[in-house]
Amino acid sequence: MLRRVVTRLPRLAKRAASTTHYFQKPRENDPRWAEIVSDEDVWTRYEDEVDVAIVGGGPAGLSAAIRLRQLANEAGLDAEEFRVCVIEKAANIGDHILSGACLQTTALDELIPDWKERGAPLHTPVKEDEFHIMLNDQKSIRAPFLGNSTWDWMTKNWPMNNHGNYIVRLGNVVAWLGEIAEELGVEVYPGFAATEILYNDDGSVAGVATHDSGIAKDGSPTDSFERGMGFRAKCTIFSEGCHGSLGKQLYQNPEFKLRENCEPQTYATGIKELWKIPAEKHRDGLVLHTVGWPMDKKTYAGSFVYHLTDWGAEEAETLVALGYVVSLDYENPYISPPSEFQRWKHHPLIAEMLEGGERLSYGARALNEGGFQAIPKLTFPGGVLTGCDAGLLNVPKVKGTHNAMKSGMLAAESIFSALQDETREWKHESLDVPEYETALKNSWIYKELKDVRNVRPSFHNPLGFYGGLAYTGFFVCMLKGTFGIDLEKWTLSHGGADHEKMKPAKDFQKIEYPKPDGKLSFDLLSSVALSGTNHNGDQPAHLTLKDDDLRRNLELFDGPEARFCPAGVYEYVTDEESGKKELVINAQNCVHCKTCDIKCPSQNIDWQCPEGGGGPAYGGM
Repeated sequence: MLRRVVTRLPRLAKRAASTTHYFQKPRENDPRWAEIVSDEDVWTRYEDEVDVAIVGGGPAGLSAAIRLRQLANEAGLDAEEFRVCVIEKAANIGDHILSGACLQTTALDELIPDWKERGAPLHTPVKEDEFHIMLNDQKSIRAPFLGNSTWDWMTKNWPMNNHGNYIVRLGNVVAWLGEIAEELGVEVYPGFAATEILYNDDGSVAGVATHDSGIAKDGSPTDSFERGMGFRAKCTIFSEGCHGSLGKQLYQNPEFKLRENCEPQTYATGIKELWKIPAEKHRDGLVLHTVGWPMDKKTYAGSFVYHLTDWGAEEAETLVALGYVVSLDYENPYISPPSEFQRWKHHPLIAEMLEGGERLSYGARALNEGGFQAIPKLTFPGGVLTGCDAGLLNVPKVKGTHNAMKSGMLAAESIFSALQDETREWKHESLDVPEYETALKNSWIYKELKDVRNVRPSFHNPLGFYGGLAYTGFFVCMLKGTFGIDLEKWTLSHGGADHEKMKPAKDFQKIEYPKPDGKLSFDLLSSVALSGTNHNGDQPAHLTLKDDDLRRNLELFDGPEARFCPAGVYEYVTDEESGKKELVINAQNCVHCKTCDIKCPSQNIDWQCPEGGGGPAYGGM
């Protein structure tokens, strides 16, 4: 039974400070902490030393861990002689993983060539491929060529061609990778949230520390307070996923200058549900994508519908994984991505497919969309960025797992080689491996992202997504994909950060979304209840405000955080005494998508990791 974690406050008698988190309210300045901070035995954290620490137990982190131990085993180094640890904030490996997912197995084939024989949970090969343009709430047209075997010669190299891929529940795949890693000698620590970067005296990264525990909701210490654990490493791999909280700190480090020569990252929010549908409506192996309605032509958005069979159940279950992705560079503050998703399901193309079905789970996450233009400097003294921490998603493919895995493998190979080189001169206390960035730029990841670099920014044109489709169809699909002709000697720009794109509410009319019918569409309360989300209630809200008194979001944009959050974390309620609207943060609802940190037009919301083990429990989403 999933615990209902959604909270809703009907009124606000007195507004309390929203932010009590020690990242915004330093404990060294708080008299409640004076005794603890001054007690060296309590305040000094226990630290362990490893060869390589990996933050994040997703596809990139686990691929790096597996590759490191493969190389160590080949060199005759056992798990004590060459220690690799993975630190993962979810209670179980795979619990926080959410993706479509249609998996391209290129990296998996390289990492574990015998994955089929070893029981990898890839059960549904793609059998059908469809792409539809939704014209309005009733009509759609299917794009020609794609998915028609007669035209395979034309479409086999198009980015959206899925021949040879597998429809998977990525959380299950990641859990399996975790088992493989442990078999090889990797130390895997789920339930530990890395929240702090440790530095050496020379400014190089020394490792990470996990979340302190025993801090009450008001920010005061409890009797059970305990410092988090430190992991010091010769090199630290950051693979937290999209917009990782430690990755964000690294980007903000003025000494590393990781974004000095690239554009700001741009993002989208993806919202997903898993349904069980009647067998007669199920088309095992179907991959279907749509663009167009319900979004306006200026807003980049689209959907995915994947039919798969869950052979892991007692009886094979006919499932549909479906979701809606809205880019976060939209202008209209009244757009609500979760409401658009619920409305989209009422289109006949989707509604007929789901009729008689049962919704099993719900979740959301942010996605990188900056691609080639936003690839940062990937290395710095003491560490590297991999996967979505580095922003390696391929937007037109709607895939990033294969790139994430490959980046982790390349990082592992570069780090292991450097650590085994006894003649290498270290310029810092921790290892700096610029070879990793060179290796990635010489790999198929870099070529793949460069080939499609103009797809996403091409949609910024007077014709909106129609112009973007025409550009992509001509330059990327037909010329480059079909005939091997590359005329794109230019690189288009994304035009700035997403939070800068929102325009004042006075320039738009409010969007009246249809009420959920409880059959196809649902409210946020019932949706979040299906995410398995749970947090310790007596801890500071991890959704922090840099300035509790800033009212710019409400006054200029009419409180957009109450609409763009897919979990009902933010709401504005009216104070009965003052009559003013005040922001209330329901942190327990958070599904860790990080949309708020990205899209907040005032950049006042700062997402931090809560205590380890909290958050969603997707269980194979």
